[in-house]
Amino acid sequence: MSRLAASWSRSLTKHGLHPGKRRAPDRVTASDLRSRRESLGEALALASPGLDRLFEIVGKPGCAVLLTDAEGIVMDQRLNDVDEHTFKQWGFWQGTNWSEEAEGTNGVGTCLTEKRRVVIHRDEHFLARNTGISCIDAPIFGPDGNLIGALGVSSARYDQSPALNAMIAALVSQTAQNIEVSKFRAAYPKSRIVMLPGENLEAGALLAVDQDDLVVGASRSARRRYLLGVGGDVEPCLASDLLSDMKSELGFEGAERRAVLQALTQTGNNVSEAARLLRVGRATLYRRMNKLKISTRKN
Repeated sequence: MSRLAASWSRSLTKHGLHPGKRRAPDRVTASDLRSRRESLGEALALASPGLDRLFEIVGKPGCAVLLTDAEGIVMDQRLNDVDEHTFKQWGFWQGTNWSEEAEGTNGVGTCLTEKRRVVIHRDEHFLARNTGISCIDAPIFGPDGNLIGALGVSSARYDQSPALNAMIAALVSQTAQNIEVSKFRAAYPKSRIVMLPGENLEAGALLAVDQDDLVVGASRSARRRYLLGVGGDVEPCLASDLLSDMKSELGFEGAERRAVLQALTQTGNNVSEAARLLRVGRATLYRRMNKLKISTRKN
């Protein structure tokens, strides 16, 4: 059975929905919405710049950007003023419930249920009233590896093509990952953040390492890669031991070189900022760069 067919089956048998059912989108109360937004805390503020940047790209063609909590309730949105009335009717607004239980197969709900990026294009939606929209959503995981929400782009354009959906999907995945990184850094402000590349945009792993070289935090991808368990605190362990597999391939110097290059790339070759990211002094970083034969024109 395909994943889409499995979602349709859940919608019909588990959630008891009917494709032809006509009703207005479910919405939570104002007090419930306020409570949910408060529980997300700084996550909303950290996500806001990413929503703005994503909307700058997809907003002109008439798309809406939505951020939901882990239960599929819209927490924030970005949309054009001219589309506001239409989008509100569709349910692209704070407080609307886009869980699979409420709406059947859809971008937000199916993404949260399956904990993966999904593209639900027009008539792939379960409810007939949603078949005029295309939804592209990616999950967002918190610093403890637990699901905290979803980021999505939705459009009611009749000419929204699968090719355009694929391009938007890449942007949504990257933005969701950036939000995860921001949230992870905020959770471990006194730790050095080690970023390990993955095979795709959703697989990058993050480790928080303290001044004693102990791993004190790990993202969902890192927890899965190193069998650290999902949810809760990470049992402290030596980063050097945990990363021994990477060192065996690259050598210790190679692993250090990769970490330095990643920090420089992230900061646009700003050595001072790269040193801050790596939790070392500027002079120390310069010495390591000289030893590793890494040069930069920026100071």
